[in-house]
Parts: sequence; C-alpha cells; structure tokens
Amino acid sequence: MSGPYLIRGSVVLPEAELMWRFSRSSGPGGQHVNTSDSQVELRFDLARTEALPEVWKQRALERLAGRLTGGVITVRASEHRSQWRNRETAAVRLAALLAEASAPPPKPRRPTRIPRGINERRLREKKQRAETKRGRSSRDWG
Repeated sequence: MSGPYLIRGSVVLPEAELMWRFSRSSGPGGQHVNTSDSQVELRFDLARTEALPEVWKQRALERLAGRLTGGVITVRASEHRSQWRNRETAAVRLAALLAEASAPPPKPRRPTRIPRGINERRLREKKQRAETKRGRSSRDWG
C-alpha cells in the first residue's frame, strides 16, 4: 500500500482495521483473466473502530446507516486489471466516503433581504416594457 490514507486533519485509516478480500473480476477478459483475483473488497468496521473521534464516528454511523451491514462498511473496486491498483482505489474511496460522512454539517443559511433599489429598478423596467408592448398593439393604424 502507498502509506496511510488520510481521512481529515490528522486522522488516518488504520491498516490493522482494514479487512481485504479478493475475487475474480466479472466481465470480459482474455488471457490470464480467469486465474487472477483482481477484484478487491475492502471492509471496515465503523461501529468498533477506535481510530475515529467519537463525534465523527456517530455522525458517520448515522449518515451511512443505509450502507452498513452490522456496523461494517464495504467498498468494492474492480476497474483496473491489477489487484494492486484496485486496492489503492478501494482504500482511497473508503477514506473519501468516511471523510464526507464524518464532516460537520454546513452552517445554516442566513436569509438576506433584497436591496430596495434593486426591487425598484426591476419594477421600473417592468413598467417600461409593458408600455413598449402596449404601444405596439394600438389598433388605429390598421
């Protein structure tokens, strides 16, 4: 593996808590495809991990509830022909997923008022346009 996978800040995915499983990729292939286990399945026990701060862990468990099976999150990768690159892809994908799921909620939007001048200008232009159109429909010239 190419080192620790950063989630956010100084928190990284612990290598010891990652469970790897390899199988044959589906789809078309050629020579060597039926013998190499290039599909990667990466499992991470989110419910029991000690690597994430408790607040992040609760947030992630809540947001990823639909993807979890018994508190374990699973990520698959089979895009590449090499098992090594699929391992990299799966680990990066898991780190990104955990970073997004454990991120703090966005600040609530503070509603702002439209400046009076903008509203007045819009109404003035609207009236002007109505006058132009009304001037086109005079029936006395036909």
